[in-house]
Amino acid sequence: MLQLLVKAAISGIVVAVASEVARRWPGWGALIVSLPLVSVLTMIWLWHETQDRARLEAHAGATFWFVLPSLPMFLLIPLLLRQGMAFWLALALGCVLTMVLYSAMVWIGPKLGVRL
Repeated sequence: MLQLLVKAAISGIVVAVASEVARRWPGWGALIVSLPLVSVLTMIWLWHETQDRARLEAHAGATFWFVLPSLPMFLLIPLLLRQGMAFWLALALGCVLTMVLYSAMVWIGPKLGVRL
């Protein structure tokens, strides 16, 4: 029961932080909430708190663009595990790849007209 409460508290904190960031900076909020469940919950909270269509539109659009660079991680990790790499190392490399691709999106996206 304690573990469930801890997981719920941590999940709640993540969602609360994402919601606060999204309220101030829609693009950075999108980066945090690139997982669909968190994205939906954040959009619900953002709408409830602001009812600002433009802010919600900017947040939802940026979320789409930040999901794309996170996807290769889900190809790299299983590939590395199949090659016999240790889980933690494969996970770390997947996270590094994702950070590099997020950085590329932040740098290249606006040059291509993508609103983040």
